Amino acid sequence: MTKEQYILIMNFIRSLKYGKRVIYITGKVLTYLTAAMYIFVIIRLSLLKDMRVIRVVAVPAAGFFLVTVFRKKYNAQRPYEKYGFKPLIPKDTHGKSFPSRHVFSIFMCAGAVSFIYPVLGTVIYIMGLLLAIIRVVTGVHFPKDVAAGALIGILCSIAGFSDL
Repeated sequence: MTKEQYILIMNFIRSLKYGKRVIYITGKVLTYLTAAMYIFVIIRLSLLKDMRVIRVVAVPAAGFFLVTVFRKKYNAQRPYEKYGFKPLIPKDTHGKSFPSRHVFSIFMCAGAVSFIYPVLGTVIYIMGLLLAIIRVVTGVHFPKDVAAGALIGILCSIAGFSDL
């Protein structure tokens, strides 16, 4: 996306009476709700002494670690850095934009939850798509950042949870 496209979208959201607030709160709700569902699955599996809990914890943790290390080394600029505008949500991180760790995490949680509860996992995947859109329209990520985060989350889930 170009600087002009980001500014156009953000100005439109700012022009809505509660636009900025709705986007901010929706992003937070999606993030925390996903975390709560993921933690619920971990606790439930633990209480049932279901050994799948090890994979449900280990696979996302390993993926998160690898994505974090890659982001730090690659250190891609964020849209607001590259284009010099203020993002729609409070953010002052420099670099570490590619891939989006928020989007990776929600897709990784969706994969982990799908391993146990497919319908709930599908709900989280849908929430992940919404979060990806929010991360772009608020100016904190490029579309390629969120697409890569989602793809890596899906691929890690396939690798970690399919019994080939």
